Amino acid sequence: MADVHDKKTRSYNMSRIKGKNTRPEVLVRKYLHSQGFRFRLHDKSLPGKPDIVLKKYKTVIFVNGCFWHGHQGCKYFTLPKTRTEWWKDKIYKTKERDKKKIIELEKSGWNVITVWQCQLKGDKNDNYLKKLSSKIKKLIV
Repeated sequence: MADVHDKKTRSYNMSRIKGKNTRPEVLVRKYLHSQGFRFRLHDKSLPGKPDIVLKKYKTVIFVNGCFWHGHQGCKYFTLPKTRTEWWKDKIYKTKERDKKKIIELEKSGWNVITVWQCQLKGDKNDNYLKKLSSKIKKLIV
């Protein structure tokens, strides 16, 4: 099946997709900050450059997009109908890289929390963010 966009349009669309400071990431950061948490962002010295680093709690948070990280069983993750094999391979490699980085972080003594985009949708987000805050507070070093 052919792409519905020409190469130039597809390239432009893909270039507009952000890897940092996404809407779900900013939502989590604002909530945590409002609860008194202080953190660093995208620490390059840590495996996988976690989105949020809470040094006091020895905890890192990855805020993952359901599509880009292949969130199994999620309605926001469906493989595209065009270039399906290419996308399968890309998402598989992303998932493998995520697993590897999480293992590295855990071996270094870090607590790793993954927040999925779908957990922050609609009415669920307040409840989920409260649970996240409680979970982090229990991890104080």
